[in-house]
Amino acid sequence: MKAVVLTGIVVLVVALVATTVWLWTPDKTRPELEALYLARPGDMITVAGTRLHVRDTGPREAPAVILLHGFGASLHTWEPWAEVLDDDLRVIRLDLPGAGLSPPDPTGDYTDARVTTLLRDLMDQLGLQRASLVGNSVGGRLAWTLAAEHPDRVERLVLIAPDGFASPGFEYGKAPEVPWIMGLMRYTLPRGMLRANIVVGYADPAALTEPTLTRYRDLMLAPGARQAMLDRMEQTVLRDPAPLLGRITAPVLLVWGEQDAMIPFSNARDYQRALADVRLVSFPDLGHLPHEEAPAQSLPPVRAFLLARTTDRP
Repeated sequence: MKAVVLTGIVVLVVALVATTVWLWTPDKTRPELEALYLARPGDMITVAGTRLHVRDTGPREAPAVILLHGFGASLHTWEPWAEVLDDDLRVIRLDLPGAGLSPPDPTGDYTDARVTTLLRDLMDQLGLQRASLVGNSVGGRLAWTLAAEHPDRVERLVLIAPDGFASPGFEYGKAPEVPWIMGLMRYTLPRGMLRANIVVGYADPAALTEPTLTRYRDLMLAPGARQAMLDRMEQTVLRDPAPLLGRITAPVLLVWGEQDAMIPFSNARDYQRALADVRLVSFPDLGHLPHEEAPAQSLPPVRAFLLARTTDRP
């Protein structure tokens, strides 16, 4: 009997090791990723001791807008919008620390406080006293946090399905418990599993193209990126948004896909109650990533809002 049990354990261990080896997904090297996704070497800059991947296009004398991507994404998520916006605006998009081509933050700090400080430092380095902010999901939370804490730095605010109000698994003032199984992503990142996690961001699954999925996966395989994603999750401590949102003085445009399966469209009402100067544009047939899923459909109201004169009501 003991021999049978021991044999079973050995078989199980061998099977687990074999499965791990079979699914093992190593990092891609930085040179190969930069060859694919870095437009210019000068787009890698150092801000407050941290290397960031930043694209800065459009007329330098034009009003500036900074685009902030969501969790697991990169500045490439904004390219369809940026190609139109930078005719009239100075468009700055960046990979957050440990995402895209931005290496992990050497401090190991991925809290909102750290990132908003880096954003202010980036603005200072680029000579921007004020800029409009556009943020999706986690990027939306970072955008409204900066606008609340430093209203003098933010001209206009576009929040695309922003994160911030507590959802299942999150409590205000408490770091979430990240499921242990998430830790396996350090070692394996099967394409099918990644597709299943990303496609829920789209109302139409066909909108997630194979090249887009490849880009997401490639950049998650940047050295240190997977650990940085886990660190960011573990360090996310939500604060009750209402008091902070009440301090925002910039006009706000909420953009939401009504088919959002990640952050429910119903959350828009919470933002409308908390913000002093806000309008909502929703899309019945889009999901969490309207700027990716249907850029031509979702951009016009955002462009009009960003180009409106300061004295205009959006």
